[in-house]
Amino acid sequence: MYSYSEFDTAFLAQRNAQFRAQVERRISGALTEDEFKPLRLMNGLYLQLHAYMLRVAIPYGTLNSAKMRKLADLAERWDKGYGHFTTRQNIQYNWPELKDVPDMLDALAEVGMHAIQTSGNTIRNVTADHFAGAAADEIADPRPVAELLRQWSTDHPEFQFMPRKFKIAITGSPNDRAVTKAHDIGLRMVEHDGTPGFEVIVGGGLGRTPMIGKVINDFLPQADLLPYLEAIVSVWNQIGRRDNKYKARIKITVHEHGIDEIRRLVEARFEQTRKAFTGVDQQMLHEIEAHFAAPAFRDGDTAAYDHARQHYPAFRSWSDTNLTAHKHPDHAIVTISLKAHGATPGDASAAQMRLIAGLAERYGYDEIRISHEQNVILPHVHKADLPSIYSALRAEGLGTANVGLISDIIACPGMDYCALATARSIPVAQEIATAFDDLKREHDIGKLKIKISGCINACGHHHVGHIGILGLDRAGVENYQITLGGDHTEAAKVGDRVGPGFSADEIVPAVERIVDTYLDLRSDAEEAFIDTYKRIGLAPFKAALYPETRVAAE
Repeated sequence: MYSYSEFDTAFLAQRNAQFRAQVERRISGALTEDEFKPLRLMNGLYLQLHAYMLRVAIPYGTLNSAKMRKLADLAERWDKGYGHFTTRQNIQYNWPELKDVPDMLDALAEVGMHAIQTSGNTIRNVTADHFAGAAADEIADPRPVAELLRQWSTDHPEFQFMPRKFKIAITGSPNDRAVTKAHDIGLRMVEHDGTPGFEVIVGGGLGRTPMIGKVINDFLPQADLLPYLEAIVSVWNQIGRRDNKYKARIKITVHEHGIDEIRRLVEARFEQTRKAFTGVDQQMLHEIEAHFAAPAFRDGDTAAYDHARQHYPAFRSWSDTNLTAHKHPDHAIVTISLKAHGATPGDASAAQMRLIAGLAERYGYDEIRISHEQNVILPHVHKADLPSIYSALRAEGLGTANVGLISDIIACPGMDYCALATARSIPVAQEIATAFDDLKREHDIGKLKIKISGCINACGHHHVGHIGILGLDRAGVENYQITLGGDHTEAAKVGDRVGPGFSADEIVPAVERIVDTYLDLRSDAEEAFIDTYKRIGLAPFKAALYPETRVAAE
């Protein structure tokens, strides 16, 4: 993984010292909260319902044991003993005191971490496929390009005060695990005559106006990527709306002008930007790539793995759900679920973070990933070590065998923490997970993605959930709307709204009726929920959710 240079270290020290002085002025009263707000947002500090919240960047979701241990230290020393991993592959601390934030940032800098551009109208943390560098289906590891984008966008003088925030996601695999079509810019690595390049997607985004991104360039050579992205962001920064923040995202710009006109403007700007780069970006990329060389994968007997699968049903269940094929046949990708039944999705205690750090150091070539699905990944594990890893995880409450199943729910913090939320997300996720665990139905149901947002900003990605749940306020009462058939993959689709919302007491029974309908109508036990929905459509599910409407119609 990338290691900070002397320039990076000096830049971060200067930036942290600057913010320390700003915090001191706020505490002394020399700055009002309104004056302090833009300064704190530039450094990832929010003011939430109950306290400040610090959002720490985990660029393209990559960590090592030292970084993970430092995140544990912050949780234990300056928070309440845990952190919350987000759908942007970041971590949030929900309870820091303002006076302690500069010390937290200095502690992060010790291991090359920061909170810069995790908020504000700028280019946010670049996210990537959480299996990057390990997946068997991968064309190439996209993280060197993601790191190049991080360096390019950090403190970019032209892109610090844009119409709205801007998000970029990248994948190196044909199977999209980075939700690229729901980002302002999505990059999907493709090959043309054996040469890798990128399909460039613009104008995706969720929130109050969900849109699937459109292809602006179906094959962009890697050498042209940075000047082309500079052209896209520059064009939007110039013509994007600033009169209405709800219409300021690039998705609205693309919608209002049309993809053909945006393409014309970008190509014209690209002719200028590509001349300015003069190949320096490719030299930087070459230097960056050396930091992402694959580890020396060890060979060895996998008999211990095979024996554990044969003789220990709990291990077999875990390995069936939480392991993914690795490019090296003797290895596996391990997804550690942060979704124990009844737990808060995405939360990890300091003890759990330290355990993961130790496992990565001992068994995983010292590599860790954070997924946008709020889980933790050990990307490189020899199969012989999997029984030991499972035993250690299980002892710390991290051995839940539910990755991709109905209890592996994405949920934003909702009204328990967020000042923007209009309903709770966490209790709904906990109740759904507990209900289906009690019934022991998860494995029969199979792959099913539930995503929950506590407000229209859609931080829980509910629009692209197989079952999406949006919490709203209806005259002071929490009301939950349901969408069905959303898809976050390369076949991305915004889900269909089924009808009127449900109260907090009704939402779990409503999900149960959806699942019962699916189980009754799937073609066989192998047909996943999303495939059944595509085959039969909304009507049977709507009838199950609103039987009184069906009776009235009859």
